[in-house]
Amino acid sequence: MKKIIFLLFTFALIFILPLLGSLAKWDGLPPGYGVFPVQNNVQDPGFNLIYFIGACCIAAFILVFLLFPRLFGFKKEKIVRVAKTSVPFPIWFWAAFPILLICWFIIWSRAGFVSLLEPYTFVPLWWAFILILDGIVYKRNNGVSLLSSKLYIMQLLAIVSCFSWFAFEYLNFFVMENWYYPNKDVFSNFGNIFWFALSYTTVLPAIIEWYLLLQTFPSLKKRYSNGPKIHLNKPLLIAFYIVGLILAFAMGYFPFELFFVLWVALVPMLSAAMGLIGFWTPFTSIKNGNWSPLLLIAIATVANGFFWEMWNFGSEWFNQGIPVNPNYWKYSVPYLDKIHIFSEMPILGYFGYLFFGVNCWIIWLTGAYVFKFDPNFEIVGTGDKAREH
Repeated sequence: MKKIIFLLFTFALIFILPLLGSLAKWDGLPPGYGVFPVQNNVQDPGFNLIYFIGACCIAAFILVFLLFPRLFGFKKEKIVRVAKTSVPFPIWFWAAFPILLICWFIIWSRAGFVSLLEPYTFVPLWWAFILILDGIVYKRNNGVSLLSSKLYIMQLLAIVSCFSWFAFEYLNFFVMENWYYPNKDVFSNFGNIFWFALSYTTVLPAIIEWYLLLQTFPSLKKRYSNGPKIHLNKPLLIAFYIVGLILAFAMGYFPFELFFVLWVALVPMLSAAMGLIGFWTPFTSIKNGNWSPLLLIAIATVANGFFWEMWNFGSEWFNQGIPVNPNYWKYSVPYLDKIHIFSEMPILGYFGYLFFGVNCWIIWLTGAYVFKFDPNFEIVGTGDKAREH
């Protein structure tokens, strides 16, 4: 019980410390606090070349690390390929495919009467996409996927996803709204809360389906499985925990300079807390040199982020700025808002998705440990099962 209390205490600090920092900064609540969906209330400081160059250097390092892991001590692993059976796509794949195409057409086209349906396309589009991803996993994994073998996990992912993204919306207030929703008047206040709650159910399921899809590629799964062995001992975990506490407070006090902490502070605080009390985290397997869980969830989130940004941008760009899609979001990113490729997100922002994916897994584990359900969403194909026996 003490372990759960400590974990809940740490989780509470994630919300309290930025608030305290913000109260000290603004001598009260920050501008725009409590408005939902979030609006752009404070003009960000604009582009800063030094900040941009520094971020580019960090991004370049991350890119080299992911593309050339052997430069950093990762060893090449022997790939044992499992014989694939001729498994057809499942029925939910074929049922979801036309739904995705129809919703995609509606959200981008504004063609005739179907434009009336545009405000309601986000949820069916994304759940159709999730079912399609699961169908691809099913085919590539010899007839085993999250939906076919662990339906309850998908349901729990949707529930945790909804609450976790509301948490990120709350934290967004303290970095002066890095993202905001200009089309807030499409629905009523109650309609916005209801619709956005449904929309938030898609975040974790989509990321996890991408992760499971990446796991079906043996070369990618093994790419990061034999790397440097780093043991996070107790003093190191305590240091990470303290750094996380400091960053969480500082994010509220320096909302522009430390805006990126929104995607970073959760990791040292919650994962360090879990490590200190002996719970598994995506960092645990690093002590054995297996970086795959950590890095594949990060890559999976970037892959999914491409579709988030593409569909979002097109919903406004093809509609000539007409406010119809209530889920449409824009960014107010200080210092780095340069280079957009068919996306509201500046290109450096995609590197934030790497950390966001880890955050999502950490929050998922927090929910599992507190409410005592099995957090394991890993799946094993029938071919793998046969070989294990």
